Amino acid sequence: MIRVKIVGAGGYGGVGIVELLLGHKQAEIACLADINDVGAPISRLYPHLAGYCDMPIVSVSDPKAAEPVDVVFFATPDGVGMASAPKELERGGRVIDYSGDFRFNSPEAYTDYATRIGRNTLHAAPQLLPEAVYGLAELHRKDLNKKTRIVGNPGCFAVSCILGLAPAVKNGIVRLESIICDCKTGVSGAGKKPSATFHYPARYDHMNAYKLAGHQHVCEIERELSLQAGQGVKVTFTAQVVPVCRGIMSTLYADFNGKIDRKALVDLYNDFYNGSCFVRIHDRDCGIGSSHVRGTNFCKLIVDLDERTNRMRIVSHIDNLLKGQAGSALQNMNLVCGLAEDEGLRQAPKYP
Repeated sequence: MIRVKIVGAGGYGGVGIVELLLGHKQAEIACLADINDVGAPISRLYPHLAGYCDMPIVSVSDPKAAEPVDVVFFATPDGVGMASAPKELERGGRVIDYSGDFRFNSPEAYTDYATRIGRNTLHAAPQLLPEAVYGLAELHRKDLNKKTRIVGNPGCFAVSCILGLAPAVKNGIVRLESIICDCKTGVSGAGKKPSATFHYPARYDHMNAYKLAGHQHVCEIERELSLQAGQGVKVTFTAQVVPVCRGIMSTLYADFNGKIDRKALVDLYNDFYNGSCFVRIHDRDCGIGSSHVRGTNFCKLIVDLDERTNRMRIVSHIDNLLKGQAGSALQNMNLVCGLAEDEGLRQAPKYP
């Protein structure tokens, strides 16, 4: 049985992985740690867990939190994982970090990201960056194996955009300079901590674009698409928050290099994701929307082209808290522990 510790257990990312692990046949929760709500059963914070998980949250400085485990999930803000990962690795654990701390393999790449989020640009554990694996399993499955000690879980917008664009970029069918990512997210993407901007009266019946000067997930999107293309890729990216709880819809555009018909485009995407159990390809007439991925680890892609303008149009739907966070984290744990990739992740969407 795989013993798991969750640091940052009281946040949305923490409770998300708790919910998933409760349905996992080969893993058990050994410790819930946080700096807030210490001593409270997690079911007091989240009553829907009563009777399923009543484990108390311990302080990160508690001796219980220092006991060795097999996997440590850091459902924490930037800076926490990098400070604690060396000790966890010394104890023999694997680290899966939700933040941007280990999404990049060099101090220089991390500095670009850190500058965008206004953090100290010096990484606290630069010696670990070369071995970190970017945890988008659909593109890096072969690197997520039993030798992997550190996984940088991908950002939610990055997941939706990279999965939506990778097949076209890899196959060279679009003009790289023409890529546009128009992305909308639910309010839960801002996390659990209250703020005036996300207070109910400020969000109800209101949507807006934000971080127009540069969103941090662009670093991941451009890096991963560049790897697929074999050359540098830059995208125009716009993030918007809309008055729904959860879900991301990314509408992705690019001009074709030549002519391609819709069937050939759909076939190309189906071939690319053959064997990827959490990516589903749909035609433009299917009516797929955010409710069809809610509570699941699926990415559902509507693959389309605008014949009038010869432009590709991909609509990518994910649940920002599952495929964009806890679901990808568990998918990565399964792979690095040698388990079935979909273990604990086989839920169907709930409808309506």
